[in-house]
Amino acid sequence: MSRKPRVVAGLGRPETPQETADRKAESSRVYRSSQTFRNLIAALIATVAVVAVIVFAVPRGEPTERPLIDVAKIAADVESTSERPVVVPELGDFWRVNAAGLEGGAVTVWNITLAPSGERERGFIRVAQAFDADVTWAPQVTGGMAPTGTTEIDGVTWDVFDMGDRGTANVTYALGTQAGPDYVLLYGSRSADSTKELAESLTAQLSDLKEAG
Repeated sequence: MSRKPRVVAGLGRPETPQETADRKAESSRVYRSSQTFRNLIAALIATVAVVAVIVFAVPRGEPTERPLIDVAKIAADVESTSERPVVVPELGDFWRVNAAGLEGGAVTVWNITLAPSGERERGFIRVAQAFDADVTWAPQVTGGMAPTGTTEIDGVTWDVFDMGDRGTANVTYALGTQAGPDYVLLYGSRSADSTKELAESLTAQLSDLKEAG
């Protein structure tokens, strides 16, 4: 006994072979789409889980502090090898030393780079002692500028390099003075008052350099 075709609700009649094939194809498509979406969600969950494991598994600690530079020891080594005295400013708690050492070239220069230790303070000053040089060396680090005047600090006459609008983000002000055979220059992006205070800490050493020269 042959089976009668099933009447499909909504059609009011049995499906044609083509309609049956189309219905099954659409059901397969919907099923595959749902599976693809589920797989995508599963993959995202797995990825998040792996990232979480990495984030929480990596050991965390406080940022390592920048090692202190023993500028006095470096200066002693420089004095020993160059057989001449070099300046070392009295820093106190305000300044930290970022770098110290000799820089070679046409003129050998003893450099100390200083920056404020406070988080809210900005800028830097470099203390440069150019061996066997004079004021004509200074424009090499002041953007070609010659002194704009002079000032007296603790009985020492300093050349003033006030760049004004000609200054850069790195060098806006400088003070320089002859100390025996060497020229000492304080230059950077700090204010004139800040540079002057640092110059004051060098007075005694500048006198020693003049006597040694």
